[in-house]
Amino acid sequence: MSHTVLNVETSPLGDYSVSRKLSAKVLAELKEKYVETQIVTRDLTTSPLPHLSGLTVGAFFTPPEQRNEAQIEALKLSDELVDELFAADIVVIGAPMWNFGIPSSLKAWIDHIARAGRTFKYGANGPESLLPPGKKVFITSSRGGVYTSGPMEVMDHQESYLKAVLGFIGLHDVTFIRAEGVAKGEDAVKNAMETADGQLKKAIKLIA
Repeated sequence: MSHTVLNVETSPLGDYSVSRKLSAKVLAELKEKYVETQIVTRDLTTSPLPHLSGLTVGAFFTPPEQRNEAQIEALKLSDELVDELFAADIVVIGAPMWNFGIPSSLKAWIDHIARAGRTFKYGANGPESLLPPGKKVFITSSRGGVYTSGPMEVMDHQESYLKAVLGFIGLHDVTFIRAEGVAKGEDAVKNAMETADGQLKKAIKLIA
């Protein structure tokens, strides 16, 4: 079965990036599991997205038939990003923790794809997703410290935010492949990657 994978990368560290290494492992496992895997990569460091302008936000909230040429032009990139998300069966997001949250490049991507009328709408009972069900999301999360337990747990605004905003647009099947404590030396990095490998192997077995 053919699968389209959207790979969103956010770390500017290249070969030194832990999140990119984890994403590469996820993609390799997916290509092994699905022979006809097509990967679409959106690298937000080599091709950064603009943060939302007043023109773009105004275009979001203007009915399509009422948009002027400038608004239509302003929405082209956002529409392209949303179309990539709709086309993907699986989404792989590289997300290093920065200052207890996410990189601004990833926030810009989220701002472009979380759109009323495209990826969600407000119904009688509140917000409703417009994305088709069944999409799988892997988030490769790298952290300098340990935030899943202990005194720093309350400072984790990375994973809780991503689960909330992705769930809001209908991406509920989210798995974190997590490497923690990578700022604590080479042994810590090795142990973190081994733990992440175990998480990945288990997660891959669980998907259809």
